[in-house]
Amino acid sequence: MPLNIPGILAPFQLLWNPRIILPHVIVTDIRQLDFPALLKAGYRGAVFDKDNCLTIPYKDTLVPELQDSWRECREAFGECNVLIVSNSAGTRDDPGGIQAESVSHHLSVPVLYHGSPKPAYRCISAIRAYFSSLPNPIQDHELVVVGDRVFTDVVMANRMKRRVTCATGEPEKTSSIRDRENGPLAVWTNGVWQKESMVMRWIERCLVDVVARRTNGKHELSDSQEVFTRLSPQPKVTQGKIPLIMKQCWSLLRKK
Repeated sequence: MPLNIPGILAPFQLLWNPRIILPHVIVTDIRQLDFPALLKAGYRGAVFDKDNCLTIPYKDTLVPELQDSWRECREAFGECNVLIVSNSAGTRDDPGGIQAESVSHHLSVPVLYHGSPKPAYRCISAIRAYFSSLPNPIQDHELVVVGDRVFTDVVMANRMKRRVTCATGEPEKTSSIRDRENGPLAVWTNGVWQKESMVMRWIERCLVDVVARRTNGKHELSDSQEVFTRLSPQPKVTQGKIPLIMKQCWSLLRKK
């Protein structure tokens, strides 16, 4: 896979906006997402990453364990309102869009063709162009963005936010979640179906934990978790074991 310059530069945004890496919901995989609850809360569309979120990396078929949840997602939002945005399929590294067509065929939803990798602003513009072209256009705050990488999927979702005034007339908990900032709901799937970039994933996990503790992000996360997740069968997907020495170093740093 070619160098993802926007993804490499994303961590520098932490210097002035550390909350850019905070997801609203953290799940092991999409089986824990309550899609009917998301629809009821006003979300009408979804953006999904492909590798290690829906498929095994570099494969085009859905992970078998996700069949029921994926069907529920498509039935809740409608297949045209669910979009795959990958940094492999549908990019300049997919000559002729062959992989994008294969992924779209196997997952039964469209794949975005885009020239810049996530979390680039040009990729965000392409996402907005797709959803605004639908017969019933979908706005940013009506989207759920789901992915397994913090510096691409979560950062991209948070870059799409716009400040708004809080609304009234909604249930208090749902209103506080939806109206903090006008933008997509960022969902981080922190499980992996096949081990890949495990050191970087560990770094992402540690940074999310630090920023959440220092910016009151855990309180907001707990509200979203309660509303939009549900119990699911014990996932077979692994969360990625960190080498013992790295765990010990992290424990020492947290105590200081």
